[in-house]
Amino acid sequence: MPDDRLIVAIDLPNALEGLQLAERLGEAVSFYKIGLGMLTGGGLALANELKQDHGKRIFLDMKLFDIGATIESAVRGLAQFDLDFLTVHGDPHVVRAAKEGAAGKELKILAVTILTSLDRADLDAGLMKAGDLPDLVAERAARAFEAGADGVIASPQEAAMIRALPEAAGRLIVTPGVRPAGAALGDQKRVATPAQALENGADHIVVGRPVWAAADPAAAARAILAEIS
Repeated sequence: MPDDRLIVAIDLPNALEGLQLAERLGEAVSFYKIGLGMLTGGGLALANELKQDHGKRIFLDMKLFDIGATIESAVRGLAQFDLDFLTVHGDPHVVRAAKEGAAGKELKILAVTILTSLDRADLDAGLMKAGDLPDLVAERAARAFEAGADGVIASPQEAAMIRALPEAAGRLIVTPGVRPAGAALGDQKRVATPAQALENGADHIVVGRPVWAAADPAAAARAILAEIS
């Protein structure tokens, strides 16, 4: 059974390239993340094909944010594809509406606390309340859990803090911003190695560029799997 703790982000322009990547990765990878960047390039069709025809698990990273009624109807529509994870912003009204939309389906609702590419200066620019970033992440995570979130997205540095929350018992922590030892940081500001992220309490790690940009993506994925096993 492939190790589904590794989620490979398919950050490619279209579904055709995404499918080619999945074929190159073969049995090495069992869980894929498809994000907003591929939505107009056939992302939903790719999600469906990888799930139904290839038996892969799918994380749809849409980071939805809207009024409750719109969130509920959007999630209800997405839930019919029988995918595994969906992200929404961690505001309690959004989480509650998403859980309503996913009712009766296996789709897990994951709340985004604070995007891993942001720092305190970015939060100031967005008029977010004062405070240290890790504390705000933990507070947003606790509120999302209280609103019914099945899990949260958080950087590796915050995973331990969130895992320690009483509200986090039995909930998922999924960490982007994971870079294998020696890999370039790219646009992430809060990072860790795969092993560190799991030690910090993450259930799944999301890795994109270090896998899909590698000369041999399957070898890159197997190296990460070896590191975490």
